[in-house]
Amino acid sequence: MELHQISGSIAFKFGHAPRHAVIRMTGTPEFNSRNRMFIAGIGFVGQVLAQDLKNQGWAVSGTCTSSIKKKKLEEERGFDIYLFDANQPDVTSTLEIIKDHTHLLVSIPPVPGIGDPILQNELRLRRALMGGNLQCICYLSSTSVYGDSGGAWVDEDYPPNPTSDVGRLRLAAEEGWLNLGQSLGISTKVFRLGGIYGPGRSAVDTIIKRGALSESQRMRGYRRFTSRVNVQDICQALKASICTSSSRRVYNIVDDEPAPREEVFEYARDLVEKKWPGWIKHSSEEKESLVIVKEDLSGEKRVSNARMKKELGVRLLHPSYRSGLQSIIDQMDKPFLAE
Repeated sequence: MELHQISGSIAFKFGHAPRHAVIRMTGTPEFNSRNRMFIAGIGFVGQVLAQDLKNQGWAVSGTCTSSIKKKKLEEERGFDIYLFDANQPDVTSTLEIIKDHTHLLVSIPPVPGIGDPILQNELRLRRALMGGNLQCICYLSSTSVYGDSGGAWVDEDYPPNPTSDVGRLRLAAEEGWLNLGQSLGISTKVFRLGGIYGPGRSAVDTIIKRGALSESQRMRGYRRFTSRVNVQDICQALKASICTSSSRRVYNIVDDEPAPREEVFEYARDLVEKKWPGWIKHSSEEKESLVIVKEDLSGEKRVSNARMKKELGVRLLHPSYRSGLQSIIDQMDKPFLAE
């Protein structure tokens, strides 16, 4: 496969194109209708990616955890959705469905006491995939696997040293999927995501809804560096990776500018105040809800995205939180309070 740079876009040229892609790429891949993506855990990222792929002619299926969400995704989005409880995983029926797909995206986080809910049935999974059509596995992980580097830059070659139980479970799941894919000859990639944000899930949304920070958000609040990434940039990285033949590869998916959460919220407040003067009322209640608490400085690091740019050819739509938040507020007609 040859990679050509054409005026800021990307073109892939195959001497012998694999059956999962017919590509002449100028910014976004052009896929054929034989592609079938299964997304284990259609959450915030999964829904955006699924819609992008469906718009390009893919058949998209996946799992969710509730009947209400299943009905909504099927009726409003046209996806084929199956129920899957990560806390009590029964993968038998799920495996029968996965093996008939060409691509698998795993977006279900590991569960304490269980680990990766799909990999816990690895022998059954291996048998199912050996006779299936799967050509590519993508696992969504987290930059939490790096632990604390004292604020230094880390890339994919930096030795992981997670400081939390969740980070350790993530790292174990990464190795499990990479080893499984390698043993079956299936192209497998791991994507270590920074803090995910996008429309409906951002500092702008939190301020408009006057919502309180969660405990984990408060604990991250005083860090000098938090790496984050817009959901649209995650999706373009995933789609670009589908077009590469590399396997057992790890990619950091983050923007160019790690920044303190306090700085991001201050910028978001300025955007809201400029667009809707007077909307932010500096009441003691609001100040309390957005206060930044200095509790935990573990996990300090700046995460490099150089490999993502070099190997996947990704040009970030939102290189920093500033352009990402500006894009979000530009799409809003007027603020709505949460009920």
